[in-house]
Amino acid sequence: MKTDFTKVKNIYIVCGRTDMRKGIDGLAALVQDSFELDPYSDAIFLFSGTSRDRYKCLYFDGDGFALLYKRLDQGRLQWPKNEQQVRNLSQQELRWLLEGLSIQQPKAITKSLKGIF
Repeated sequence: MKTDFTKVKNIYIVCGRTDMRKGIDGLAALVQDSFELDPYSDAIFLFSGTSRDRYKCLYFDGDGFALLYKRLDQGRLQWPKNEQQVRNLSQQELRWLLEGLSIQQPKAITKSLKGIF
């Protein structure tokens, strides 16, 4: 399986803690029943547990589900804590999250640089 996840239409993060003992069926049921989203859609669903040093990624590639699991050797993810929320992330927000940053980054430059150079 070699999939280009940058072309996926939606990236959803399930905020708060998820029981990391859940497998494909349990996570797909959570997506469908609790958040009324379609686990078969062109989307990635991200889950993390209490320790925030590991996450799971659920993806349907057209003929079956893939479940990716990653455990960090060092550090923790800055996972949003609102248990009842699912957020749609941009590719940039996903990169920030997986690099250990918050998905809510303040703007580095707020004024236009036009006319300075």
